[in-house]
Amino acid sequence: MISDRKLEHLLLCAHCDVEYKEKKTGFDEIELIHRALPEINKEDIDISKDFFGKVMDAPIIISAITGGHSSSLSINRELAKAADGLNVGMGVGSQRAAVENPELVSTYSIVRKTAPSAFIIGNIGAPQIDYAQAAVDMIDADALAVHLNPLQESIQPEGDVFAKGYLESIGKVVDLIDVPVIVKETGAGIGAGDAIALEKVGADAIDVAGAGGTSWAAVETYRARQRYLGDLYWDWGIPTAVCTVEVCESVRIPVISSGGIRSGLDAAKALALGAEFVGIALPLLKEAYVGYKAVIMALERFKEALKVAMFLVGACDIQELKKCDLVIQGKTREWLNERGFDTKKYARRGTD
Repeated sequence: MISDRKLEHLLLCAHCDVEYKEKKTGFDEIELIHRALPEINKEDIDISKDFFGKVMDAPIIISAITGGHSSSLSINRELAKAADGLNVGMGVGSQRAAVENPELVSTYSIVRKTAPSAFIIGNIGAPQIDYAQAAVDMIDADALAVHLNPLQESIQPEGDVFAKGYLESIGKVVDLIDVPVIVKETGAGIGAGDAIALEKVGADAIDVAGAGGTSWAAVETYRARQRYLGDLYWDWGIPTAVCTVEVCESVRIPVISSGGIRSGLDAAKALALGAEFVGIALPLLKEAYVGYKAVIMALERFKEALKVAMFLVGACDIQELKKCDLVIQGKTREWLNERGFDTKKYARRGTD
């Protein structure tokens, strides 16, 4: 049943409108301040980034997409070829299916086989503490993501809505395994309060996976027998730009900004807000159906757009990008101000 659900998810994401309708990521309301005198050579811009001791050539992670069905093997293989070729990170989808059914292991292990040197992130759900080590071993993971998906479970016909003890389970996973633990949402976002709690139990990084990209309420709406709840909660969640600010300002551990990141310009804004990496999923899934060369081309365009943004603000590396001036406008500014975050300070960082 889990394997069949994985296939349904793949097909729906590839062929149906599963993105947020009205709610946006908020990056359209973030303006990087143009520098007419950037005083750098664009060709010297360095976008490499260290992540838990491994230096990647760009601050990009191919976010968790799939695994657990025979048809997902080829997708993970193509994504892994691209990740290895460009030296960027990659996450796999939830590994529960393969832990429970070893016949499906190859749909995940193909990633490490294809990308022997890439930074690979395993994936389990918060209740699946007993699967943690098996998930790491299955793909020789460099880190393990523990995903949170209460919205998806609420809409999913067979969803598990018993969410007590998640925080305690995450703390136990941290103690059980020897690789870093990344806690990630699945498209509805993580706010400041939850981020602080996750840092306290030992999470090594947080992937905010905010609202504005793929809506898993939308995905599950297509699978549900009745659409009322799915339609009602299609746009539920914290916009990605808001999550990025809240979490970056509230914790000291690395933050990955994902959820509707669609261009290198989006990435530049997320990094300027404080994120260490950005994650990309849905656009690369669609390219993976074409082949790894299409994934590489998409990522190369993404990287070039990031470098152009950095050139236009005079940032020769990611650390300088984090210091550039920017303006937060509209609903994103209102949301953050209501939550007690000072949005004005970003516009005057260059004078600090």
